[in-house]
Amino acid sequence: MRILPKMYYLCFECGKKVDDEYTTTKVRCPYCGGKILYKDRRTVNKIKAR
Repeated sequence: MRILPKMYYLCFECGKKVDDEYTTTKVRCPYCGGKILYKDRRTVNKIKAR
């Protein structure tokens, strides 16, 4: 059995991490009330141009 890392979102307005638990009832930042949350994408794929 694999244990996945905890999922979180970033608030677009204040930039703080928002746990996945806060997004089950409503999509708002608990710190500033912002409505835009996005997933943190840490992996970058570089492709060499031909």
